[in-house]
Amino acid sequence: MRTDKASGIVNDANDWAIETMGNPRYPLELFQRVITISLETLKIVQALPTLDILDGG
Repeated sequence: MRTDKASGIVNDANDWAIETMGNPRYPLELFQRVITISLETLKIVQALPTLDILDGG
C-alpha cells in the first residue's frame, strides 16, 4: 500500500479488488492464473519437436 503525497490517493490492490471486482482474493487469483498459463506454455514448448535448420552457407 502506498499513499501519493500530492493527492493523498491510496494505492492499495486489496481495496481496489474489493471495490472494483467484489473479490478481495482477486490479486492472488490473477497471479495464480499467470503462473498456471506460464507452466502450461512451458509444457507445450518442451513437447514441440526439435527444429532442424539446414545450413545454407
